[in-house]
Order: sequence, then structure tokens, then C-alpha cells
Amino acid sequence: MLVIVILEQLLSEAELKAWGWRIPFVIGALTAVVAMQLRRQLQETSSAESRNNEEAGTLAGLFRRHKAAFVTVLGFTAGGSPIFYTFTTYMQKYLIKTTSYVMTCALFVYMCLQPPFGALSDRIGRRNNMLLFGALGALATVPILTALQHVTSPVAAFALIILALAIVSFYTSISGIVKAEMFPPEVRALGVGLAYAVANAIFGGSAEYVALGLKSLGHESAFFWYVTAMMVIAFLVSWRLPRQASYLHHDH
Repeated sequence: MLVIVILEQLLSEAELKAWGWRIPFVIGALTAVVAMQLRRQLQETSSAESRNNEEAGTLAGLFRRHKAAFVTVLGFTAGGSPIFYTFTTYMQKYLIKTTSYVMTCALFVYMCLQPPFGALSDRIGRRNNMLLFGALGALATVPILTALQHVTSPVAAFALIILALAIVSFYTSISGIVKAEMFPPEVRALGVGLAYAVANAIFGGSAEYVALGLKSLGHESAFFWYVTAMMVIAFLVSWRLPRQASYLHHDH
């Protein structure tokens, strides 16, 4: 969003349409190279014993011993992805009366919220963080989206979006570690990656299309209840988590 705001100031609409739209893709390509180099320097968490396990990285090993964890990650992602995309990506089309400055500022604040919400989970436990996410998301999604339908002030829109993103932060600040902690090293990448990819593609990637489709049919508010239903699923899945603050498979 920040790149878009800067480009809007530096380029004309004709320049943006002709070649300026390629600039974010170039930046993305460069950051991908940086990410690859960082990944190459990370210390491997698995041991030689876990890597030599005959079921390491196999679907058979994943579903034979970790089916419940796989389904749990599916549930978390199915609930977390729609509300995340709703209040980040979809908001850019939903808030037709405001500018991209609102979303740029909101996303910056959202980024800053991640460390304190992650620290909160260290104090109250992962399970409580996820329960708060599911419960608050289920209760607040419809009121917030309904209020945003009628908002005219950019400041009011910003406040409502920050409220929503604060709720989402209960999930996004710890989602990676919560999911990783559910699998031992030999199937961790497969278990988290496959469950996340499937649920995110079905429920997250489709969120904007579902919203716009229902809007075109004159039932935009039905999308609000769809997201709420997914939050209820996230709450129910969170209820199944262990009560301990952490349940990491420690690797030494």
C-alpha cells in the first residue's frame, strides 16, 4: 500500500497504467531474492534422527499420526484467512469513499500491533489468545462491517479498521508458531504447509470473490455472516487446544 501511495504521487494515471504497475512486482522479486538468502542462513530445527525417519515428510506419516493436528490447522486457517483478507485486501474496494492513505496507515499500525499481541500470548497462553480471536471476531465482524457501510469520515473508517485488525492480531501474531508447535520436526513443514495452503486457498483466497459476488446479487450483508461463521469455527477449534501456555515439541 505504501508503494501504491508513493507511485500515485510520483506518476500520472497514464504512466501508472503504461508501466508503473510493474514496479511493485520488481520490488517483490528483489525481496524474494533477499528472503531466499535469509532462508539459506537459518539454522535447521530438525535433527539427523528426525530427518532419517522413514515417515519424515510423507503424507502417510502425517495422516497416520497427526491427523488431528492437521485438521486443527485447517480450522485455524479457515477461520483466520477470511477475516484477515476482509480487513486488509477487501477493504481497499469496500471503502470506496476513502483513500488508500487510510489503509496504508491502518496496515502500518497493524504491523506494529504484532509484537505486543505476541507478547500477550506469552503471558496468557496461546489457547487464550486464539479463543479471544474467535470469540471477539464472531461478535464484532457484523457490527464493524455494517458500520463501515455507512461511514463517511476517514478517521472513523480508520478507527473501525484498527479495531478489527486488533482482533485479527490475536491470531496473526502467533498463527505461525501455534501451527508449527502442533507437529514434530519430521512432518512440520508438510503438516503446516499443506493444511495452510489448502484452507487459505479455499477460504482466504476466495474471500474477496465471495464478497463481491454476494454484493452483485444484492446480498452484501450475507458475506458479513459468512465471515462470522468462519470465526465460530476458529473458536471451536481453539477450544480443543491444550491449556498449557506452550506445547512445543522441543528439539535439542
